[in-house]
Amino acid sequence: MRNFQQLLIWQISHELNLTIYKISSSFPKEEIFGLTAQIRRAATSIPTNIAEGSGRNSDAEMKRFLIISTGSCSEVEYQLILSKDLAYITPAQFLELSEQVTTIRRMIHSFISRLG
Repeated sequence: MRNFQQLLIWQISHELNLTIYKISSSFPKEEIFGLTAQIRRAATSIPTNIAEGSGRNSDAEMKRFLIISTGSCSEVEYQLILSKDLAYITPAQFLELSEQVTTIRRMIHSFISRLG
């Protein structure tokens, strides 16, 4: 069992999640149950699955939850594209957030490789 709060991968994905919450709070009100909710759920899923996997008793289970986190990274990546195309976020915000998602995805893949 690992302390998820000590994992850099969790810390960075938690920061991304906080940023997504702040940025999506300015999305149009009609998106509250649409894109706003979807991007928040997907962004929350990344650190949540890292935390859940950390609480499991085997590397195989940790790996399974990390794989789920990578799927959530892809969801967030698409939702950022959609947010940019709908002009809900600026191109600069899109670039910054996309780079964070890419970094997190790489870190997850590296962690998975170390688990075997």
